[in-house]
Amino acid sequence: MSRRAALCVPANEPRKVAKALGSPADEVVVDLEDAVPVDEKVGSRSTVADLPARDHGALAVRVNAVGTPWHEEDVAACAANPAVDSIVLPKAESAASIRALGERLEALESAAGRTRPLRIQALIESPAGVHQAAAIGTASERLCALIIGYADLSASMGRRVEASWQFAQDAVLLAARLGGVEAIDGPQLTVADDERLAGAARSAADLGFDGKWVIHPAQIGTVQTAFTPSPEEIAEAREIVAVIEHAATEGRGALTWRGRMLDEALAVSARRTLDRSTGKEPA
Repeated sequence: MSRRAALCVPANEPRKVAKALGSPADEVVVDLEDAVPVDEKVGSRSTVADLPARDHGALAVRVNAVGTPWHEEDVAACAANPAVDSIVLPKAESAASIRALGERLEALESAAGRTRPLRIQALIESPAGVHQAAAIGTASERLCALIIGYADLSASMGRRVEASWQFAQDAVLLAARLGGVEAIDGPQLTVADDERLAGAARSAADLGFDGKWVIHPAQIGTVQTAFTPSPEEIAEAREIVAVIEHAATEGRGALTWRGRMLDEALAVSARRTLDRSTGKEPA
């Protein structure tokens, strides 16, 4: 599946959770971490236990960080509910933490008789996380996405959220491609569906990201549009793939097409465009 627009919703607000589950978001992330006050964290965990499977799209849960009093039980609640597709691990800073979570999940799934393994998404939101992104991205077969967390990264770097974050975007994108997982841009920290959101989504898509987190249902359509190839892009990608595949049958690895040099590298890019158009998860 593709995570063009992942809607993050607080676990302690059941009405918002129910609305999110029925939304057109490609993924819903039920948040037990930053969005939930300390005195509501234990009670909010029951929301995870009762989450139903979505009719369309994926379902993830952001658990509390490793080392907090709530982490272990959060993970156990996710493993016990077959409707949950993946766990978002916040404050991811090492490959070891991803591997340890994978081992913990293996034991929990075996005890629960769960047949479909939980996947892991790593939230990169600290200097250490950015520095170790490449190692994190290749740490486990369970890993399916890397996500940038701008709010915590901003706080830990002492840099304004509105500043340029391309160094972190490049690091996370490179790590995701090395690991063969999706690269997801963090949210705009507003609930507005405006040109600022559209511009940020288009920019992330142009950089090569696969999707973006949103924090309000009104933002879903704008972000999905930014990460969905246009009909013209799809048509061109299909033609490029067809031309290169035909050339291969004639023993040619490169050729000129409409004044452009085509080779297998461009075919890979074209196939990625077609995968995005059909909702397939990038390889």
